[in-house]
Amino acid sequence: MWGWIEFALAMGVFMASHRIPAALGVRDRLVAALGARGYTALFSLVSTGLLLWVIWAAGRAPFVPIWDQSPAARWAVNIVMPLVVALVAFGTAAPNPFAFEGRRTGFDPARPGIAGLTRQPLLWALLLWALAHLWANGDLAHVILFGTFAGFSALGMRIVETRRRRQAGAEEWARLTAHTGLLPLAALLSGRWRPRRPPPVWRLAAALLGWAALWHLHAPVIGVWPGP
Repeated sequence: MWGWIEFALAMGVFMASHRIPAALGVRDRLVAALGARGYTALFSLVSTGLLLWVIWAAGRAPFVPIWDQSPAARWAVNIVMPLVVALVAFGTAAPNPFAFEGRRTGFDPARPGIAGLTRQPLLWALLLWALAHLWANGDLAHVILFGTFAGFSALGMRIVETRRRRQAGAEEWARLTAHTGLLPLAALLSGRWRPRRPPPVWRLAAALLGWAALWHLHAPVIGVWPGP
């Protein structure tokens, strides 16, 4: 019984940590005290710690099978995860006024960078991560875990997009988003966006190092070997 209680508590704290600070004005006070970058660093650190707690709690919850794990599902995780890490590496602190992880400064609507690929790289990374792991983990606790995160990320995209559109106004929103897309690759396939320059080497290096770290730390930290 305690396994389910801990899991429910971890999920509740994680979700509350993403809603209560903004609702109670805590976020604004922390931004004023720490600066935008300081707040982002603190929030990322706390979120990572809470996410690990949720994952560990799901592993300690009673095992209730719903579907069996398959080799195809494990391959899917290994194919998707490099894309997930790349979205995080190229989206975090990039000039992108549409996403909460992006910078409001330095954005050029004619050369939108990562926003040309998708305006919400971090939320798409979370959604892909959740869906791939949902398929690979068919017990009840992990279905709740990854299903909740998939819904959380999809709903988050709608909320963030609606908020940014309202803040900008219809005319300004149309100007800013002319060469961007919410769906990954939509602007590229429609011809509204073409990459003008190679991706920053340091972000590519960060993506490779991040993927390698996740691969090697998955077993000791999560307790499951990530290979297919």
